[in-house]
Amino acid sequence: MGRPGAVVIGRNEGVRFQRCLESLLERVTPIVYVDSGSTDGSIEFARERGVEVVELDSSIPFTAARARNAGFERVVELAPNAELVMFVDGDCEVDPKWLPVAERFLAEEADYAVVCGRRRERYPNASVYNYLCDVEWNTPVGDAKACGGDAVMRTEAFAAVSGFNPGLIAGEEPELCARLRAAGWKIRRIDHDMTLHDADLTRFSQWWTRAVRAGHAYAEVAAMHSGPSERHWTRKPLKTLVWALLLPALSLGLAPVSNGFSLLLLLLYPINIARIAARLRSAGEPRPWTLASFLMLSKFPEALGWLRYHAGRVTGKRSKLIEYKAPQPE
Repeated sequence: MGRPGAVVIGRNEGVRFQRCLESLLERVTPIVYVDSGSTDGSIEFARERGVEVVELDSSIPFTAARARNAGFERVVELAPNAELVMFVDGDCEVDPKWLPVAERFLAEEADYAVVCGRRRERYPNASVYNYLCDVEWNTPVGDAKACGGDAVMRTEAFAAVSGFNPGLIAGEEPELCARLRAAGWKIRRIDHDMTLHDADLTRFSQWWTRAVRAGHAYAEVAAMHSGPSERHWTRKPLKTLVWALLLPALSLGLAPVSNGFSLLLLLLYPINIARIAARLRSAGEPRPWTLASFLMLSKFPEALGWLRYHAGRVTGKRSKLIEYKAPQPE
């Protein structure tokens, strides 16, 4: 296999984007940067380093899926024989040893369309929210249902399923992987460092908005892929709705007719947090109570995301991009 191409997407990522590009130069060709309306000099920085830049039409709503598709199309135009493409978010730095490992895996394993590795947070201890992201990235090694925004893919497989769904505002990676698996391809996560991610989450409001976005993504992917092999997308939203909507409704709604005894149902929250924390502690998690508490709390913003998606379906109103990160200076 020849060198893979790379698609980088971003908007106002500042220093994060600069680190991203520097980690790819001399390792892949071509590099295509797809910009979604940056005003921080990212476009100029990329062009100064000989990177191909695609500026998305701002009259059409921005989505990561749309940006990645545009980048893929330009990679294929510049390198028609490219067999692999790496997709990477502009706030990530690629590990210098990652690409040879990914290329070797796909050269040896013809049944796999996608390979990804370990994404880590650059500053996991800068905030509890960064730490939660670092834990989230540590998914199991082996065959996987989906990948994240950083992954190496076969151009043949990607093109055969028409790439990402440009209409999705979140969850475009698992939705693509569902179609790839339906077409007979496999996805693999291998035990190797892949990227350093800079979440830069410092406020509770950012974490909350990000969780709303996740709930929206789960709801939309579940609505699109509800077959027997994709029921995992339905199970999580159902659990979320039980904890965030059904349990509070029952405990509060039945209080007048139960002399307040139904409020005891609210004790299920600390009980479940304790159960999750015990399981995490036995698995070696260093901050089990923190993680367990946020896992429970996340049910509420995720439920809001679910409601937002389904309200949009009923009204026919398209959901807008849900953004939670602040721009970085150059």
